[in-house]
Amino acid sequence: MSQIAMPVAYSKGDVERVVRDVLLKHLTRGQTAERPKPNPLVVNISARHVHLSQAHLEVLFGAGAQLEVQKDLYQEGYFAAKQTVAVVGPRRRMLPDVRVLGPCRGDTQVELAFTDGISLGIDLPVRISGNIAGTPGCVLVGPKGVVELQQGVIRAERHVHMGPADLEYYGVKNGDRVNLRIESPGCSTTFEGLVVRAGDKIKLEVHLDTDEGNAANLERATKVELLKPEPCACKHK
Repeated sequence: MSQIAMPVAYSKGDVERVVRDVLLKHLTRGQTAERPKPNPLVVNISARHVHLSQAHLEVLFGAGAQLEVQKDLYQEGYFAAKQTVAVVGPRRRMLPDVRVLGPCRGDTQVELAFTDGISLGIDLPVRISGNIAGTPGCVLVGPKGVVELQQGVIRAERHVHMGPADLEYYGVKNGDRVNLRIESPGCSTTFEGLVVRAGDKIKLEVHLDTDEGNAANLERATKVELLKPEPCACKHK
């Protein structure tokens, strides 16, 4: 004796779920899933600071002085030191208590924001950190001595640190340029031409100076993203 299959009763929710699944498959057909980012994008404000050579550290803080760690920075091996110095410009105006960052470097360098330069009377050149040839100088004052720099005062060029996985994800190499889009209440903006600085043990991190961070209202940002510049469509003769 044959059996007759009885119709299956579907609820309204079951029908809606089936319809959603069918529509989703239809709409995404042929599309490829976006690759997950290997690392989260961190955007930090790099406030005014000083990098000291060991020789200048000892002039300012005494023979045999060593930098003392106050706080580790985002990049491994780098830190904000307990020591601070005063930075004096040609107008005899002073920025007191400018933080020293460690570890010590081969050459002393002072990194300031545009408005700091105006205050001190220094026309700050925009340079990649470490490129200080032909830059202005200043006077550094510490508790044990004074250093008169002949060069080394810059406004650090905005940049992004990337490791190997980040370079591959964004399709860039060391020295390339990318744009940074910051979305924040009333101040959304795009910073163009960030320099890519690559390293094997580097975390993905953007550095802006204080003026740039304040202009974009970075503290209240709802979204940050790196964008590759659009290729030039112009025809060169």
